[in-house]
Amino acid sequence: MNILILQGSPRAKGNTAWMAEEYKNAAEAAGHKVTVVNVAKKHIAGCLACEYCHGKGNGACIQKDDMQELYPLMAEAEVLVLAAPIYYFTLCAQIQAPIQRMYCVMEPAKVKKMALLCSSYSPGVYDGATAEYHYLCNYWHAEDTGIVTAKVDEQKTEQTKQKIVELVAKI
Repeated sequence: MNILILQGSPRAKGNTAWMAEEYKNAAEAAGHKVTVVNVAKKHIAGCLACEYCHGKGNGACIQKDDMQELYPLMAEAEVLVLAAPIYYFTLCAQIQAPIQRMYCVMEPAKVKKMALLCSSYSPGVYDGATAEYHYLCNYWHAEDTGIVTAKVDEQKTEQTKQKIVELVAKI
C-alpha cells in the first residue's frame, strides 16, 4: 500500500519523529511504499475560509504555499498516518494546518485506512487528539487501524516500538 506519514514535530530527533520512523521502518519491511513529510518544516498557512476552492478554484486552494507539495501525496495515499506531539491536549498546529487545508478537496481520494501516533510529556492528555482523529476517520470514510501514544517514560522504548509494529500489521 502507499502510505503517507505526516510528521508534525519540529524536533527532527524527537519522540514523535522517532515514532514516525519506526512506523516507516516496519511498513517498508512489510513491503509498503512509505513517504514521510515533516510538516513542521513546511510553510503551510491555515484555511482562509474564502470558498475560492468551492467556486472559481474548482477544488484548488487559492493559497500557493508548501501545501501544494502535499496535495498530490494526499491524493495517492491509501494509508494516512498522523504523527503529532500533543501540546495543550490536542494535535499540534503543524498537523492541524494540512488537515484543515484538505477542505478544498473535502477528503483524500484514496485513503482507506488511518493511524495516529502521539507523544507527550504527560499521561492523560490525549483525549482531544484522539477525538479529532476519530472524527477525521469517520468524515474521510477511513478505517481506524489504531492509535499509539507515548508519554515520557514510554518514549523510544522497545514496548512502544512493538505497539507500532502491531499497528502496521493491521494494514
